[in-house]
Amino acid sequence: MTLRARPHRRDGFVLAAAVGLIGVTYGVLADTAGLTLAQAVALSLLTFAGSSQFAVVSVVDGGGNAAAAVGSALLLAARNSLYGPLVSPVLKGGFARRALAAHFVIDETTAMASAQDTPADSRDAFWFTGLWLFGFWSLGTVAGVILGGALEDPGAWGLDAVFPAAMVALLMPHVRTRPGRVTALVGGMIALVAVPTTPVGLPLLLAALAVGPGLVVAARRGAR
Repeated sequence: MTLRARPHRRDGFVLAAAVGLIGVTYGVLADTAGLTLAQAVALSLLTFAGSSQFAVVSVVDGGGNAAAAVGSALLLAARNSLYGPLVSPVLKGGFARRALAAHFVIDETTAMASAQDTPADSRDAFWFTGLWLFGFWSLGTVAGVILGGALEDPGAWGLDAVFPAAMVALLMPHVRTRPGRVTALVGGMIALVAVPTTPVGLPLLLAALAVGPGLVVAARRGAR
């Protein structure tokens, strides 16, 4: 069917193209951090999680070690595991097909699949958005690395603010609840202390400890 016949395909294509532009930013920052074209593309193909990839290049660019970079990436990617139960009921196929689908379980594909009225449309929206997004993100990575090599000072364009801005965007829906606000506040306090006193990349991992107080507050509210 055409994009017009299936509105979710049109929406998925537009979303994928927009995210692809963010992939260009990732590519520029990857080049600035010293990653080769092959390394940047491999990270996009094998990780395929924007926030995690931005975390890796930010840690590497700041002089952090591989353990801190990988740990930060895994921490941010962990939320994708929560999306599995949402999309699993509408996905069909054997182990190999579901294993491939797991690689595409990210914010955008889950949102598109969850917004549909029928299982068939949800399944189509998931795969259509995921495949186009994967393609656009990979092409954006290549374009970004090439562009980064041509720019004298990528930081002058303010591209280094993309990762912090993305983190704020992810945070906003969660601070509407009291447990979320407590977690954000404690995490911020940990980061303020850790940033000047610990190696690059470690503050993000330490800030994850703020989940504990947030869970305590949530448990107390649930017990009332």
